[in-house]
Amino acid sequence: MSGSCRFPCNHCPVTWTPDYFSSASGLICFMFDAFNRLFPVWALLVAVAAVLLPAPLLALSGWVSPLLMLIMFLMGVTLSRADFAAVFREPRALVLGLVLHYTLMPLAAWGISLLLGLSPELTIGMLLVGAVSSGTASNVMCWISGGNVALAVSLAIVSTLLSVVLTPLIVWGLVGQSVSVPISAMLVSIAKLVLLPVVLGVVVHQFLGARIKRWEPCLASLAVLAILVIIGVVVAANQSHLARLGPLVALAVILHNGVGLAGGYWGGRLCGLDASKSRTLAFEVGMQNSALAVTLAQNFFSPMSALPGALFSVWHNISGSLLAAWWKRHPIQRAPDSADKNAP
Repeated sequence: MSGSCRFPCNHCPVTWTPDYFSSASGLICFMFDAFNRLFPVWALLVAVAAVLLPAPLLALSGWVSPLLMLIMFLMGVTLSRADFAAVFREPRALVLGLVLHYTLMPLAAWGISLLLGLSPELTIGMLLVGAVSSGTASNVMCWISGGNVALAVSLAIVSTLLSVVLTPLIVWGLVGQSVSVPISAMLVSIAKLVLLPVVLGVVVHQFLGARIKRWEPCLASLAVLAILVIIGVVVAANQSHLARLGPLVALAVILHNGVGLAGGYWGGRLCGLDASKSRTLAFEVGMQNSALAVTLAQNFFSPMSALPGALFSVWHNISGSLLAAWWKRHPIQRAPDSADKNAP
């Protein structure tokens, strides 16, 4: 049995070979990795549990912000200097991915909200989803599908750093005339929720990087558990609205995610990127840091504004897994040279 484990935000050096299982730690990491790969299943089960038994999850509502900080810290812990150096290796694809991410997704969220007649609260939630950084699981989908992992990591890093400024500015720019958007407070909050824990994690990696690499699947499981709790809290808080608004918001989320996946891939192809980089852009544009969107919605707007982010968190992992599996079954043909540009 062989394969590789991937933390949602980075490369993972672990290779599952028979020798690896000779140690207890190797078996434990394999079990954690198996748990991580079933994240879409756990997300669905938690969402159902939140509808049926909301009270226990509502008791954890005060933990949403600390859990998001934990997720971002774990992302930082897995980032090395080599990952930051990779940012400069793919400048054209990197810039294109960032432009698509911070234009296509917010505009698609705004257009879909208008098309479906969503309320101001839900429109804010859609815009928050569209204006945050790339999702924590996008790198995993990129790796499975045969995408360019170095480019994926670079996009995740830069989009996360840019979100500190761009997320509040985009939301204010699109709905600031009709909805009060606390732009300065959001900027400070994102810096605390995202930038500070990521930087702290990078510092920790500098001192403990060699030891951390072996346990990345376990760290990933902590991030998965944190995301699951956030999903559960938001779904539980909106239990009374789900019967009336759930199908409409679900449709909006599916359309939004579909626009991002398709726009990322075909945007790359139309701009001359090869199939591997275009697949990367599909996931980095179409999969969002919905946990951040949920946290911002709860902190600055209303529980209903957090509903699109919660549903997006469930759906984009399902759609991303399905697309990654499809592309894995249709690997990029790299010989002859021109085949890469003709791959699906």
